[in-house]
Amino acid sequence: MPNRFSQLQRLTLIHWKSQVHPVLKLVSESCPRLTFLKLSDCHGVTSDTLVMLARACPQLHSLDLQHSMVESTAVVNFLEEVGPRMRKLWLTYGSQTTAILGALLGSCCPQLQLLEVSTGIHRNNTPLQLPVEALQRGCPQLQVLRLLNLIWLPKPSGRVAIPGPGFPRLEELCLAGSTCNFVSNEALSRLLRGSPGLRLLDLRGCARVTPIGLYDLPCQELEQLHLGLYGMSDRLTLAKEGSPLLTHKWCHTLRELDLSGQGFSEKDLEQALAAFSGPPGGSPPALCSLNLRGTRVTPSTVSSVISSCPGLLYLNLESCRCLPRGLKRTYRGPEEVQWCLEQLLTCPPAPS
Repeated sequence: MPNRFSQLQRLTLIHWKSQVHPVLKLVSESCPRLTFLKLSDCHGVTSDTLVMLARACPQLHSLDLQHSMVESTAVVNFLEEVGPRMRKLWLTYGSQTTAILGALLGSCCPQLQLLEVSTGIHRNNTPLQLPVEALQRGCPQLQVLRLLNLIWLPKPSGRVAIPGPGFPRLEELCLAGSTCNFVSNEALSRLLRGSPGLRLLDLRGCARVTPIGLYDLPCQELEQLHLGLYGMSDRLTLAKEGSPLLTHKWCHTLRELDLSGQGFSEKDLEQALAAFSGPPGGSPPALCSLNLRGTRVTPSTVSSVISSCPGLLYLNLESCRCLPRGLKRTYRGPEEVQWCLEQLLTCPPAPS
């Protein structure tokens, strides 16, 4: 092994129920260039094992422990040993996540760039209380923050709310969830108050966030906006107005837009998607992916947005109640999108 793996930089172990320690001991002795370690659904990962790796592999900066059974003390000891060189961390939410986050809040990894916490196979319904401002101070270099399918709440800021420094380098925020969550305009504002360079915002399932809350964010160059409400529209009271606030703010940069399941009216969607028409002679919009599944978009609005966006490569019109039955499907690639436009232009107008 010393000769064969001396240049190894990335190692992934999946479904290892035993022998993890001896294997990682060999790695620590033979792989000084290791930068990334993923242990998925692995058992028997001890504090000694992780600290041994941290000391033996001076370039190790990324650790993925999703779905593995690892004591919080082991992770905390590893993070404290790696310290400022730590860049990326993936975790599965559990009873010990709070202790690990506590280490990050204490600035043990001030150069951390990516933090992902997701729900495991056995869902934990205990809400995660996230001290937003403390995390901003502890991880000021964060570029990617993902809290996936979690029930979480921002920790109350107290009687005298002291604004946090924000995440000035944040480029991606993903709060997607499959069940109704508690992400509000106020929580989103606290997370993104200092993130003007955000490029990707994934709020799928975050039904409490409103268009005005999004409009007030400091992000000016958003490229991907995901607001889909998959399978939850029937039991929610959704906003019928406000979508033009989003498109008129970001039409010059948006490449992907997901409004699936939203309750905006026909007129509201018409005004929103008209933002991509732009002035005559101007540069075409960057939009290449548009998901309108389950919305009240009309044939004329779809025709207009296809005509205005020559780079459109993905268009989801499934379950759109105002469209002709044969056109309610997903279109992939420029040929299919143009075929959809041709069909819409030749369809007889709906009776008024």
